[in-house]
Amino acid sequence: MAENTFSPVGEKRINLKTTVLLILPLVILGGVIWLFLTTGGGLLLSQPIPVEALSVERTVLRPGHIKVTVRNAGRNDLQIAQVIINDAIWPFTTTSSAIIPRLHTEVVHLDYAWSYGEAYRIRFFTTNAIPFDVEIPVAIETPEPNRSTFLSFTLIGLYVGVIPIFLGLVWFPALRKFSKQTMTFLLAVTAGLLVFLGLDTLVEAIEQAAVIPGSFQGIGLIGIGALGTFFLLDAITRRQIAVGRSEASQRLMLAYMIAVGIGLHNLGEGLAIGASFNVGEIALGAFLVVGFIIQNLTEGLGIIAPVLRDRPGLGNLVLMGLVGGVPAILGAWIGGFTPSPILAVLFLAIGTGAVFEVVYEIAKLIRKDTARQSMPLTVFSGIISGMLMLWVTGLLIK
Repeated sequence: MAENTFSPVGEKRINLKTTVLLILPLVILGGVIWLFLTTGGGLLLSQPIPVEALSVERTVLRPGHIKVTVRNAGRNDLQIAQVIINDAIWPFTTTSSAIIPRLHTEVVHLDYAWSYGEAYRIRFFTTNAIPFDVEIPVAIETPEPNRSTFLSFTLIGLYVGVIPIFLGLVWFPALRKFSKQTMTFLLAVTAGLLVFLGLDTLVEAIEQAAVIPGSFQGIGLIGIGALGTFFLLDAITRRQIAVGRSEASQRLMLAYMIAVGIGLHNLGEGLAIGASFNVGEIALGAFLVVGFIIQNLTEGLGIIAPVLRDRPGLGNLVLMGLVGGVPAILGAWIGGFTPSPILAVLFLAIGTGAVFEVVYEIAKLIRKDTARQSMPLTVFSGIISGMLMLWVTGLLIK
């Protein structure tokens, strides 16, 4: 009697019929789209006024000269026809061409004797007489990438990120003497800190997304960065558990992940501070530095909370402090020299995903530690305390 054999689904060969069935819907869909675009589907698709969008990505001021980088965010090519500075028509030149293709950038050069500390409004007119404005609230010479300015922004990053976090790490020997319940409370405090940081980072990302051109789909970019980072870190964590690492090693890894999440958040803070100095808002930049110094002191506590019962070693503590603090320097460099709203949205989204994934890991650790002895009020009070700590320090910044 012949045996019936069945091939696994994954081993079946794709024949010509299957290939045709896969491709046919795509071909028909392409035909439908072509038919709609050529016939209009019975609708009047022509528009009396062309839809144009011009976004300003960067303004650079040099003595007697203004350089504006603009991007065509519309659907069609556009051409800059006229530039007006404070109600005066002003001659201009472009680096390559006054006609800007879709999503391309162009640099507009204006030989203009601007005055230090004054406010200016630049209006661009396209050939279709559609205006686009850019404001210069306080005119100062844009920082150039040289040794002096690099050192200045590096010091700002040190003040904001590195020094406060290392000061928080100094608490490690004293916190080790606390009871298990107190350590659980500190873990909950860390979760509360990170929840607040994650929400704050998400709001900043949404605010930046409103600034970038609609073609770049800022909200979608936030989703890609946040969810992609969350699931990537989750996959890394699960892989570490699968290879059989000890609980102490897993707690050390969680501390490093907290440092990474905080570091990405500090990258966003550095971007904000560097951009403030770049556009001449010196008072705002200095205020942000002072506020973030106070706020980031608590972040060192969040990094060491998972490893309080272990002995991670001085080298690991130093490395975690650098991972959490140094991105503030990188952010200050990017914000100060090459501010980009698109990069800011992406970095902030990545920071959001990292922070919330770490919160998820801390929640699992707290649940594991309290499996024998339930401490719901301890966990609740810790989370609320952590969020309140950053809310109170945020009053000094916002």
